Amino acid sequence: MSNEEQESITEEPTVDHAADAIEGAEAQVAKKEAKRNPTVVVAEDESVNRMDLVAMLEDNGYEVVGEAANGEEAIELTREKRPDVVCMDVKMPHMDGITAAGVICDENLAPVVMLTAFSQADLVKEAIGAGAMAYVTKPYEESKLLPALAVAMGRFAEINDLLDSVERNESELRTTQEQLRDAEEELRKTKETLEERKLIDRAKGLLMDKTNFSESGAFRWIQKTSMDQRIPKKRLAQAIIEKYSDKPNDGE
Repeated sequence: MSNEEQESITEEPTVDHAADAIEGAEAQVAKKEAKRNPTVVVAEDESVNRMDLVAMLEDNGYEVVGEAANGEEAIELTREKRPDVVCMDVKMPHMDGITAAGVICDENLAPVVMLTAFSQADLVKEAIGAGAMAYVTKPYEESKLLPALAVAMGRFAEINDLLDSVERNESELRTTQEQLRDAEEELRKTKETLEERKLIDRAKGLLMDKTNFSESGAFRWIQKTSMDQRIPKKRLAQAIIEKYSDKPNDGE
């Protein structure tokens, strides 16, 4: 066995191993991404309640990526962190939770779950009107909070899938309309070309009949005159037809 053959045998497993390693690494990244804990921003002005809420979320597999004490902070954190969901208290200083939820929902940043007391039914309606996906009444309980978070994230995903579908359909419609315009333009040009050929053929026949041109000679004359005089062949053909169509032959 030659040295080159030995080198090729020893090199092939190395390439295969490298490909396997890359494939394995990609699979691990995909697996890790699939198992990623959902992220959440917590907006609650009362620090004790906020700490309890954060602890409850982390105990149930959520990653708290931001804590806010008012609506303005909640908006900024949501813009920066782009969490999977936002837990927002209704009543907070500087900017209330309903106003903040409206901004977050208008910008389609994340689903919002409103946190409210039993006596705030009217505020709950306002919150839903502002775009909140769900609400949880105080005191916070896992049996109420966790399903509400899941519902909010699910609805948000469905809405965005629908928006993506609408956007794709609109894009496909625009593409179809452009293709239709192109087809209509191509048809128009084809019709014009066909009309021009018919006029040239008629003009060529008249030249052959009235001036004793051969077929090739008549065509060359039309072509050369069009180029020399910078007259479109269609216009020249029309002029020939107007000139000769009603005249008798010279020999008649």
